[in-house]
Amino acid sequence: MSVRVLHVITGLGTGGAERNLYNLLAAGVSAPDEVAVIALMDEGSYGPRIRELGIEVHALGMRQGIPAPWTLPRLGALVRRFAPDVIQGWMYHGNLMVSMAARLCRQRPAVSWNVRQCLYQIERHKPLTRWAIRANRRLSGGPGAIVFNSRLSRRQHRDFGFRDDAALVIPNGFDTAAVAPDSASRQHVRKRLGFNDEQWVVGHVARCHPIKDHPNLLRACVTVAERMPQARFLVVGRGVDFDAPELAGIVPDEYRSRFLLTGERDDVGELMQAMDVFCQSSWLEAFPNALAEAMACELSCVATDVGDSDYILGTSGRIVPPRDSQALARALLEALNEPADRRRERGREARERIVSEFGLAQVVEQYRQLYQRIGFPAQVGSLPSAPSSEASSEPVSETVSEPASGPSTRP
Repeated sequence: MSVRVLHVITGLGTGGAERNLYNLLAAGVSAPDEVAVIALMDEGSYGPRIRELGIEVHALGMRQGIPAPWTLPRLGALVRRFAPDVIQGWMYHGNLMVSMAARLCRQRPAVSWNVRQCLYQIERHKPLTRWAIRANRRLSGGPGAIVFNSRLSRRQHRDFGFRDDAALVIPNGFDTAAVAPDSASRQHVRKRLGFNDEQWVVGHVARCHPIKDHPNLLRACVTVAERMPQARFLVVGRGVDFDAPELAGIVPDEYRSRFLLTGERDDVGELMQAMDVFCQSSWLEAFPNALAEAMACELSCVATDVGDSDYILGTSGRIVPPRDSQALARALLEALNEPADRRRERGREARERIVSEFGLAQVVEQYRQLYQRIGFPAQVGSLPSAPSSEASSEPVSETVSEPASGPSTRP
């Protein structure tokens, strides 16, 4: 049975949730005539790409997540016209809107939410986001499913008070045929970027945002630069600039020539070919896409212990506490000083883990099965309850603790 699915997301700009929605659609999670996408804000960079797949896309023009008076009626009209079997929300604002819009339909579609971030301390979020999180909590008993892309995110939201009986974890998926090591491309890219065979390149991919903790990254890289003259640093991401207020003065002038800051790029997979070691420096993540993509490219990886990073890495890489630049530097130095054959072995192990656990085809199938279960429950049965391993008798607290800061670097 084909399931008509309507996806509602805050916006379609460059971001992890947007990219994962696009990947699912491009991989055929639904037939083009059985799916549509609504962006509450604008089409961003992914709207045109989704439309190229033959999929209907609408943008409602909200600003900063604040609905105009006509937003909900227009959303309701689009929902009624498309007549979905399932309406899938993405992120907190999208989740709220699909729950309200479903009530405007005579034949109410099944509602699924998608939560894409961890919840460490709610006070760190902006006031409107805090309101949306609390509103999600109050309404969390209504959806037929709540999808989390991170095991930690599910636990944290449950502890915060989200209903857990319809919760499940579907990780992000990756096209490991497209994201793969390429030795020929490596030589070409390194030459184009100005890296020679004697230099060892540490790579990082993330937009400049407080949770990505670029100051932590740069401080660790300066320590590495002081101790390893052949080390170079390839930092990819929108807004990453030595003159940015939060980054100014961290890298001394004498080391700046060893850093290549590219800004936002649409060829990240190609740039990863030039790297020897990949670094994730964030203090908050749910499921870090760049880490998994680096692993798929057979890179030795060092990551902070946030979100599901430890689970994603398995035994293939090194994990360190967040916000500890010295621990991060030590792990990077260990990775760079490791014998080349051992570093390659780690890279192969990393790729094997992504292929076996996080392949895009597997994730697409999980979403298809979910939509069948909640879209046609009479035919295929209701959504199973949460696994007993996720049950918890701990009291709900308003503040969820930050990650542990103890040392935990793998050999």
